[in-house]
Amino acid sequence: MNWQNILNSLPGILIGLTVHEFSHAWAAYKLGDYTAKDQGRLTFNPLRHIDPIGFLFIIFAGFGWAKPVQFSPDNLSHPRRDKALIAAAGPLSNLLLALIFIFTIKGYRALLEYSYDSMNSDALFVFLQSETFYRVIMIILQAAVINLGLFVFNLLPIPPLDGSHIFFSGLNLRPETERSIMKIGTPLLFIILIIQNYAGITILPIGKLIFAILGFFIPQLRGN
Repeated sequence: MNWQNILNSLPGILIGLTVHEFSHAWAAYKLGDYTAKDQGRLTFNPLRHIDPIGFLFIIFAGFGWAKPVQFSPDNLSHPRRDKALIAAAGPLSNLLLALIFIFTIKGYRALLEYSYDSMNSDALFVFLQSETFYRVIMIILQAAVINLGLFVFNLLPIPPLDGSHIFFSGLNLRPETERSIMKIGTPLLFIILIIQNYAGITILPIGKLIFAILGFFIPQLRGN
C-alpha cells in the first residue's frame, strides 16, 4: 500500500464524488424536482455527499460509492426522459472535470517546453521542475484518472450505476420488473468488482478505456 499515492488521490476523489452528486441534484432541480435541494444536496460541501464507508472502499479497495441523490419522478414533466438526464449529469460532470485536469497538464507541459527553449526563462524552468510543482502535477494527473474512471465506470449499464438508469429509460419496462433487475444488479456488480480487483481477471476493461482516453489527449502517457 503506497500512502503517497493514496494522499495524492484524495483531492481527485473528493472533488469527483462531490461534483458528481451535486450534478445529479442540480439536474433534478432544473427539471422541476426539489427533493435533493430540500435535503441539502445542492451544494459543493463534500460532507453532504460523501458516504464514509463508500469513501474508504474507494481508497483501499479501488471501488466505492457516495450518498445517492434522491428525486421524485412524480415532479418531473417527462419522467422517463428526465430520469435519464439526471442520471447522465453525474458521469458527464466527471468527464468535464477530467478534461479540465487534462488541459491543465497540457498547459504545464507547454509552459515547461517554452521555459526550456527560452534563454530568459531559467528561473521559470527551475520552478516548474521543482519537487513541489511536480507533486502538484501528479495530484492533478491522479484527479484526471479518477474522474475518467468515474465517468467510464458510472456509464456501465449495470444496476445501480447511472448507465443502467439511462439504459432502462429507453425501455418500456414495468416498474416492478425494473426494481427486480436493480436488486439483482447490485450484488452482481459487487461480485464482478471483487473478481476483477482480487483475482486479476479482467471482466470490465475500465482501466484500458481510461488510459486510452488519457493517451488520446496526452500522447506521452500512451502505453503507461
